[in-house]
Amino acid sequence: MTETATTVRRTAPGGSEGPLTEAYDTALLDLDGVVYAGPHAIEHAVDSLAAARTAGMRLAYVTNNASRPPRVVAEHLTELGVPAEPADVINSAQAAARVVAEKVPAGAKVLVVGGLGLEEALAERGLVAVRSLDEEPLAVVQGFDPSVGWPQLAEAAYAVRAGLPWVASNTDMTVPTARGIAPGNGTLVAAVRAAAGAEPEVAGKPLPPMHRETVLRTGARRPLVVGDRLDTDIEGAFNGGVDSLLVFTGVTTPAQLLAAPVEHRPTYLAADLRGLLVPQPTVTARDSGFGCGGWVATAEGGELRLTGAGDRWDGLRALCAAAWTALDADGGPVDGRKALAELGF
Repeated sequence: MTETATTVRRTAPGGSEGPLTEAYDTALLDLDGVVYAGPHAIEHAVDSLAAARTAGMRLAYVTNNASRPPRVVAEHLTELGVPAEPADVINSAQAAARVVAEKVPAGAKVLVVGGLGLEEALAERGLVAVRSLDEEPLAVVQGFDPSVGWPQLAEAAYAVRAGLPWVASNTDMTVPTARGIAPGNGTLVAAVRAAAGAEPEVAGKPLPPMHRETVLRTGARRPLVVGDRLDTDIEGAFNGGVDSLLVFTGVTTPAQLLAAPVEHRPTYLAADLRGLLVPQPTVTARDSGFGCGGWVATAEGGELRLTGAGDRWDGLRALCAAAWTALDADGGPVDGRKALAELGF
């Protein structure tokens, strides 16, 4: 039996008797840091997704990156060896455009601070993208694009200060690239916020508009969110009442996972997308601690302790159970540095 996010207050990673491809009909996969980093596929992603598809799981790609239209993302995925159609890609630009469309009349002009992804998402909703306040837009929509600079941010600030409704595709502070971690849309939103003295309505993960957009476009009945970020992917799954798989190919570290509040705790964890294809080990109570595989983890005197041997990811699962239980009981984190070092993290 697979545990579900809607019925379990998560104090330990969940387990499954069979592969996750058997328990869920659709994988809602984040892209940056999960499937690819910049122009390159992440190790094991292509083969794992092919195997998941063969096993009957539908693959949908859900990203907070609003810079590229779904067709461009689908072409990129296909070039990497992950066949995809535009309809398989759902981005925060689409969610933001739906939010904007509910605020302005049909055919209205909207000031765009971002790239082609936002322009096409607005066009899909019958709205007209413009680039200047002088063109008399009725709203502002902002999303990540590497081309955004001071002139675009200034135009947004002018419009927001003039009282136009402001929608941001997302507020991710960072974005993974082939060279490392770079500033994300959240940093650009912060610049406009500081200049305009206002707050945007945010459409992307982890907030409800993105979950609504994903469900409407995929029709998933038993979805599994797959991501690398606690504050967007995993929290978004929590807010939507669906299960999640955290992979460690992007920004989240094991240390961050141990300190996660309830809304940032994934149902499952795995090194990479191969985790979709195997049963998930179960964490059990053992000897005043928590065990998984050959490991037992305890929290004593504000420090995590680990004994045993085996797969290091089983060790991390056991540590999560001990850390989360202590966090919920005492309200403060425990020191897991030594235990994580023993696992090679």
